[in-house]
Amino acid sequence: MSGLLAPGDRVVVVSPSSASPAEDVDAGVALLRGWGLDAVAAPHAKDYHPGLRYLAGTDPDRAADLTAALVDPAVRGVLCARGGYGAQRMVDLVDWPSVAAAEPSVFVGSSDATALHERFSAFGLASWFGPMVATPAFLSDAVARENLRRALFEGVRSYSGVPVVGGRASGVAFGGNLSLLGPPPPEGAVVLVEEVGEEPYRVDRMLTALRRSGWFGGVAAVVLGSWDGCGDRSVVDEVLADRLGTLGVPVLGDAGFGHCPEQVTVPLGVRVEVDADAGVVTVLDRAGSGGPRPLLDVAS
Repeated sequence: MSGLLAPGDRVVVVSPSSASPAEDVDAGVALLRGWGLDAVAAPHAKDYHPGLRYLAGTDPDRAADLTAALVDPAVRGVLCARGGYGAQRMVDLVDWPSVAAAEPSVFVGSSDATALHERFSAFGLASWFGPMVATPAFLSDAVARENLRRALFEGVRSYSGVPVVGGRASGVAFGGNLSLLGPPPPEGAVVLVEEVGEEPYRVDRMLTALRRSGWFGGVAAVVLGSWDGCGDRSVVDEVLADRLGTLGVPVLGDAGFGHCPEQVTVPLGVRVEVDADAGVVTVLDRAGSGGPRPLLDVAS
């Protein structure tokens, strides 16, 4: 089906953020080939920056890899190798007008790729928030890997969570990793947010800063992912309820996306409905539904 992947499709693994060991990139590519895909690594996917070794090569090279993969009509999917840090350094070097004008491709990334998801959203393009192919979430977590495979080959109709604040609302899914959120969401968006390795007071600080800036002012609902490594979970839950439960919109927790075992893959840039009473997020956009041209077809 148009917008999803099928056996034989060419997909490219890119490294827009931190560097990955070559053997991890190769292992991820091999697993993708095991799905029947024509998977290859981008020219600079295994690079290390000559001075800043935490980066996967230079900013222009990382941006060139991403641009080339997204505008190539022979490429059906573009998957990030890993997160870490670096996407914010190269995001403005990507030729986004050419990307928006090109034949749509599937894009997958999470964590540091939040900066890229935000830019896709600005151009009315959809993307997937899911495990990255040179990380343990893909290489070692069979459930997370299968969740990604099903999403890319079959689509996603719904996913579930735990009610925090009841109610129903719909809007375009927007967001990602809390510490990387930048421009405010479009009016009426459903915000998805998760974090890893931040103490509760830091989560509080980031959410409070966003609230004070008016970032949440126009959101229709909030869907929370994982908070692994963020200290005492009961304290984190109290912070989330305190900072987000008073926004006056439905809030759904524990939706399973982000830095957690067996993570689910979820679409961004598509219309979803949140039923925070039933604990379900339903994906509303379908093939041929009109609206912004998506980079994926979210339901089979």
